Amino acid sequence: MDDLNAILTPGMLVRHPDFPDWGVGQVQSNIGGKVTVNFRSEGKMVIDSFRVGLTPVFDEGSSLAKG
Repeated sequence: MDDLNAILTPGMLVRHPDFPDWGVGQVQSNIGGKVTVNFRSEGKMVIDSFRVGLTPVFDEGSSLAKG
């Protein structure tokens, strides 16, 4: 099985493809296929990289400061 989030590093911004209402989250850690992400509206969530591929956010307009 592949780690769908292997490229994610702490500080990167991401979205959860199944929960767009969570908004943009910031990666806190990525260890052993478990990615901890702090979402503004949901709080800290642990994502299983072997089941869910998070979507990186690269545009400046998606800042966590908005919202």
